[in-house]
Amino acid sequence: MLKLEARPQPSKLWSLASPVLALLVTVLIGVVLFVALDKDPVSGLQMFFWEPIRSAYALGELTVKATPLLLIALGLAVCFRSNVWNIGAEGQYVLGAIAASGVALLADKTTGSWIVVPIILAGVLGGMFWAAITAWLRDRFNANEILVSLMLVYVAVQVLSYMVSGPWKDPQGYNFPQTKTFDLVTRIPRLFDGSRVSIGVFLALIGVVGIWIFLFRTRAGFAQQVGGLAPAAARYAGFSSRRALWVALLVSGGMAGLAGALEVAGPIGQLTSYVPAGYGFAAIIVAFVGRLHPVGMVFSALLMSMFYIGGELAQSRLGLPKSLTGVFQGLLLFTLLACDTLVNYRLKWKK
Repeated sequence: MLKLEARPQPSKLWSLASPVLALLVTVLIGVVLFVALDKDPVSGLQMFFWEPIRSAYALGELTVKATPLLLIALGLAVCFRSNVWNIGAEGQYVLGAIAASGVALLADKTTGSWIVVPIILAGVLGGMFWAAITAWLRDRFNANEILVSLMLVYVAVQVLSYMVSGPWKDPQGYNFPQTKTFDLVTRIPRLFDGSRVSIGVFLALIGVVGIWIFLFRTRAGFAQQVGGLAPAAARYAGFSSRRALWVALLVSGGMAGLAGALEVAGPIGQLTSYVPAGYGFAAIIVAFVGRLHPVGMVFSALLMSMFYIGGELAQSRLGLPKSLTGVFQGLLLFTLLACDTLVNYRLKWKK
């Protein structure tokens, strides 16, 4: 019979191979789901893994989806490596979108393109402010950051609903909960004509390099990770756990707020009640599939954006439910957790 035997040390090979195996298992389970739903599994898999990359326009849309996922995941990686469990990135993303929209709505005919910078900064500060609430409650009252950050997501959604249904509601919007369309001068510059890809992709790549340098090439990043892996050793070395908490949450909140600003001033072009798209929760999967490494999260963000686009295509072309996107995301996470067992254990045949 097969038994799990503890490895003397974690396997570096399986640390890299586990996400690949998890993806393959997810695909196999997906085939079973398509068959159970009486759909052609080949067509179903094509919607998820071929259609999002079949043309230049499709690749552009893939990049548009991957940009906010990557930005939020980069911030979450700093938190998780610091043993700070920020589960409320969705709320910080929403607050960043609200703050950025507030600046964008101030634009008029005399406003120049310089306003794009304040819009982006407002988004970053909005996300940091929302994350700072969690940091303060954890620091001052030792409140559990998982519960606090998660509950603040629903508060952020209610704030959004109030703004788009009240003070910022478009009077000519046919009673839809949304603001007016932002002026063109406030839009994030696009890279190509006929494509929605903006300079946000460059900001995301700069974030990849910046987070990598911070985590692996600076003393402050080393202190963050030591505090997460061995709090007692961090205290002995003189590293401040309080500082690590604030740095982790402010960085994470700022990155999520930046993603929100780029979305409302980019592809969406206005603030609506549909801004909460689940990116903050999906980015948690992106972070762990990417092994909390900035480079790995680039690929996992692209994979997760394929799930988003594939789910939309499967809904419109195959008549499958919209929730299929969440099913694939959940499958990937659970299969990854299962496959990660092979990092610390190995299968051995015993009579």
